[in-house]
Amino acid sequence: VSTQSTWGQVGGWVGSSVIHLGDHNVPNALTFIDKYNQVPRILNPIVITIRRIPELMQKKGLANMINSTFGSAENLTKDILTDFFRHGFDGSGADNFFDAGSCIDGRLTSAWNWCELVSKKSFYPVFQVTGFQSFDGQWYQRRV
Repeated sequence: VSTQSTWGQVGGWVGSSVIHLGDHNVPNALTFIDKYNQVPRILNPIVITIRRIPELMQKKGLANMINSTFGSAENLTKDILTDFFRHGFDGSGADNFFDAGSCIDGRLTSAWNWCELVSKKSFYPVFQVTGFQSFDGQWYQRRV
């Protein structure tokens, strides 16, 4: 199945239609496999933060902050997920649109770019309160 055929069946996608394998972005199969090992390093902090939101809502001050900033815990969760799925796979972060590709390399570039910018997001304080330190480092499991 070609990318053109797939694109026609799904009606298009966000980002570049380039698939990299055997070029400077993904020079060999081991590099390709290693890219999949990065996925948990990106997703785990997001999952941990979202799972801890109900716990945060048990603390009056944190519940007030969440409700006044986001309207509700559900809105906060939706804001985090919407932002990640909107910008974590959009081809951003690459040096050029060709390098952004639609393969795992391009999606990881966008996801890492989102991670790099998370400190600028309105929900970043929630990540910090749940013990977040970085996407690429150890996760500090502090009880709120």
